[in-house]
Amino acid sequence: MKNTSYKRLSKLALALALTGCAGNPAVKTDAPYTNTNTNTNTSTILEHAPEYQAPGLTGTYASSLPVQNFIRHMVLKHRFSESYLNGLFSQAKRLDYVIRLENPPPYSGPKPAHPKMGSWTRYRQQFITEAHITHGVDFWSSNADAIQKASVTYGVDPEYIVAIIGVETFFGRNIGKTHTLDALTTLSFDTQRRAKFFTTELENFLLMSREEGYDPLKPVGSWAGAMGLGQFMPSSFRKLAVDFNNDGHRNLWDQHDAIGSVANYFSHSGWQNNMPVAEPTQAYRGGPIIELSASNGSEYWHIHPNFKVIKKYNNSDKYAMAVHQLAQAIKQRRL
Repeated sequence: MKNTSYKRLSKLALALALTGCAGNPAVKTDAPYTNTNTNTNTSTILEHAPEYQAPGLTGTYASSLPVQNFIRHMVLKHRFSESYLNGLFSQAKRLDYVIRLENPPPYSGPKPAHPKMGSWTRYRQQFITEAHITHGVDFWSSNADAIQKASVTYGVDPEYIVAIIGVETFFGRNIGKTHTLDALTTLSFDTQRRAKFFTTELENFLLMSREEGYDPLKPVGSWAGAMGLGQFMPSSFRKLAVDFNNDGHRNLWDQHDAIGSVANYFSHSGWQNNMPVAEPTQAYRGGPIIELSASNGSEYWHIHPNFKVIKKYNNSDKYAMAVHQLAQAIKQRRL
């Protein structure tokens, strides 16, 4: 999660960049704040900085009534400065590629001449790779104390903490490059399908930025607004992110905070420590069974409550199975 234009604020905000070298699996990421003086209210300074003040909206959303109404809502409900939000949203950009990703056109091409490989096999090949396993082992070794502490504190098996971060961001290497304010503004006011959801996330993002002292123009993440190594949406950040390194900030771009926050998410979702997740079975032998389409036919898996906990992170059987299998592969390699 990346500016030299705000020189007067250079002591208050870091450039958000992925700084780890390729040879070091313990990727270090910078936080979207630099305030080390706990007696200073960074968000108050930002709200009154000249760079963030405007009497009205300009730029892409200058004539947007929905944005004007949203600003009014934030002022009345959460006591934001109207001139600050005018200045902030005057710098927000509409991202056409985000609109395309949120509203992909229906496929209208020719039907394939031959059946494609099973969807689960294709999905699995993205995450159960030698690189993911190797980097997962390295990530675990580099953060062993934090992972063990999180496992004990929240009652979550350590391999699943590691695997979530591996599937979500390849252990911090793929946190995304889209400015979160631009992404959420575009999704809230330039798309329809999930506009209400994203407007709530935009509201939470601004509250999160104020609570943590972030400059809202700095954080970057996925095109859909997910942030940090664990790819939390702003509402999840506010509810479940933890300051696991005890530096006074919740920062999901920091490995230790991300580790603790993922474990806390699982704990709140009902994870049962040292309990099974899934095992292969034959079709329809009773109990909860899922079917996954593989290249050599269907796979059938008997799933347990922990599998459903993983799905609360991402409601997909393939996603949960990828996390499970990556967790087991990393654990076996590390033995």
